[in-house]
Amino acid sequence: MTDQLIETFAGGVATLTMNRPEARNALTGEMQAALAEALPRLAADGKVRAVVITGAGQAFCAGGDVKGFAAQADSRGSGDGGGFNLEQRAIGLRQASEVSRWLHEMPKPTLAVIPGPAAGAGLSIALACDLRIAAEDAKLTTAFSKVGLAGDYGGSYFLTQLVGAAKARELYFTADVITGREALALGIVNKAVPASELDAVAGDYARYLAGLPTVAIGYMKRNLNAAQVATLATVLDMEATHMVRTMMTQDHGSAARAFVEKAKPVFHGR
Repeated sequence: MTDQLIETFAGGVATLTMNRPEARNALTGEMQAALAEALPRLAADGKVRAVVITGAGQAFCAGGDVKGFAAQADSRGSGDGGGFNLEQRAIGLRQASEVSRWLHEMPKPTLAVIPGPAAGAGLSIALACDLRIAAEDAKLTTAFSKVGLAGDYGGSYFLTQLVGAAKARELYFTADVITGREALALGIVNKAVPASELDAVAGDYARYLAGLPTVAIGYMKRNLNAAQVATLATVLDMEATHMVRTMMTQDHGSAARAFVEKAKPVFHGR
């Protein structure tokens, strides 16, 4: 347990709030471990039908601990190596990056709510979600080139999928800061609203997502994720299997009857 990640649950929506507002919710090992524990558990919990990730205070997440990076660089520069081991560090970072894979692949919708700065790995985590809502004046940046780093947490993959190769390269190379409003125009976020309206809009949207046919959404995500890298034939095969599987759900049966009766369907996620 840690107070660096607050977990709440209501109405089928699990909300994870990164909670270091004094540091713009910059990631620590403790926070990363908490995220890595929470996401697989929420993915497997049948009561959870949507997952929201956000940040406490006025920020989403400022990314990694740059002060810590500086201390490590000073240590290596002093000649003692600081216990640096490339392979071990890469393995550790790869394991931490599973947070992004869980947000991208879990069989239920994930939503990033961005009240303020989202930078570096923080932006990558937001990009890993299915959907994003940002305050219009929130500041988003890849940030990595400003501190001589290449990037992590899948941001290069997700940003390329969202905006295309050329724009993703521009945003990574320059580390330009864009607003939530500009991110909406680029297709990086799905909604941008005044900061005063963010909580209400995000809450309504999360509840809407939690009310969808969860099993079908899970298979839909598998189709859409495969469509980014697979051949048409592979996606057609997956769609056929998943379509037949979802025809067998209670949600489909009740929705089909509601359609015939001209009633609004109510989904229960099974």
